[in-house]
Amino acid sequence: MNDSIPVRLLKKIRRREPIWIPLRSGAFRVMSRHWILIIAWVILTVFAFQTSSEIFFRLSYLILAFEIASFAWAVHSIATFRLERDVVTQRTQVGKVAEENFLIHNTGRMLKVWLEIRDDSELPAHRVSRVLNGLRAGVRWSWTVRTLCRRRGRFRLGPITIVTGDPFGLFILQRQLKSTQSAITVFPQTIDLPRFAPAMGQMSGGDSLQRRTHHVTTNVSGTREYAPGDSFNRIHWRSTARLERLIVKEFELDPSADVWLYLDMERTAQARLWYEEEILARDISSVWLTNRPQEIQLLPSTEEYMVTIAATIAKYYLANQRALGFAAYGHEREIVQPDRGERQLNRLLEVLAVLRAEGGIQFSQVLAQEATKLGRNNTLVTITPSGELTWVKSLREIKRRGLRVISVIVDSNSFGGRGETEAAAAELLASGIPTYIVREGDDLRTVLSQ
Repeated sequence: MNDSIPVRLLKKIRRREPIWIPLRSGAFRVMSRHWILIIAWVILTVFAFQTSSEIFFRLSYLILAFEIASFAWAVHSIATFRLERDVVTQRTQVGKVAEENFLIHNTGRMLKVWLEIRDDSELPAHRVSRVLNGLRAGVRWSWTVRTLCRRRGRFRLGPITIVTGDPFGLFILQRQLKSTQSAITVFPQTIDLPRFAPAMGQMSGGDSLQRRTHHVTTNVSGTREYAPGDSFNRIHWRSTARLERLIVKEFELDPSADVWLYLDMERTAQARLWYEEEILARDISSVWLTNRPQEIQLLPSTEEYMVTIAATIAKYYLANQRALGFAAYGHEREIVQPDRGERQLNRLLEVLAVLRAEGGIQFSQVLAQEATKLGRNNTLVTITPSGELTWVKSLREIKRRGLRVISVIVDSNSFGGRGETEAAAAELLASGIPTYIVREGDDLRTVLSQ
């Protein structure tokens, strides 16, 4: 049976637990010492009326005035300040720093003896919360928080809750600042590869398709008049000289030379080591900011290794002016159509930042369903932790259709899982499919550049 509100209050008072009373702009906490003063005031008031003694009246007035003054101080402290939160960048990357600037201004006319700032951010190891003491009237105080990003994803920043009170600790007030809530996206880490199979000169091209692009490609589809924003390397000088006005070339994509990345995000195929959360719990920001290594240790899970490999390979091909597409079946079907350039890389990193290995479809089924849409001479790069041979058979069939196929296997055995990684790799190599095996702790630059 549920206790009534008065009974619950009495139990909290007996256990000396704080009682929070909700207000329109926050909450008010009643401390146990405050109850002692209230009880003392009630007793003194009763004695004063029963005995008509002046001293009891004066003591009761003194306690009442003391409580009113303390409450007024606490209300003034919580109401007269301004807090500004500035996220330097809304997007960052694993291995890089998320930076925020904060400014707090005491707009009141009284000293704030103490002010606690509580932050409810989701970004791991993002330590914004702190306590400020002796904030004088009119004073502005600013600070910067830099956090090393070690987990990809989209994280909420804030909101911030301000807690303050009177100097005697009788009244504690808190106020949540909704305006201090924002978000940050952490992209997966990318590694610069000096090379990756196949060599760019060995990749197949194909017949052009009537698909215009703003990128400069080897396929010129025609000319048109110059428009603001066109780069000078697009100008067709012979036509410009003949027509006596600026004429630029138009280009088409070469779809038969597209590169596709297929990522295996089936839940049951993944593996992770038990100390992954312990690595995240360590605060290494200060050490890292001092030494500034180029790369950060990846979290020991096949999911994080695969996402990092996908981002790295995507960056490599896009930097070499290849059109690249992406497909994965995680918590939902993710398809990114082929395109070129920095914009495509950012689009892929946005998808990879929030992609989770929550899929229920086997990789062999993904290959059977998605690869039928690929044309001849496309390049397909698969990334999987699975040691099953069913997807290997599917990949061989795709290769027979004339596609260039490359496979990257993240060895789940090195992450505490079980799989026939060596058998799958042997089958692929016997079929003439370039295969990379990545294990936990490997240097991705070295392994993928072999």
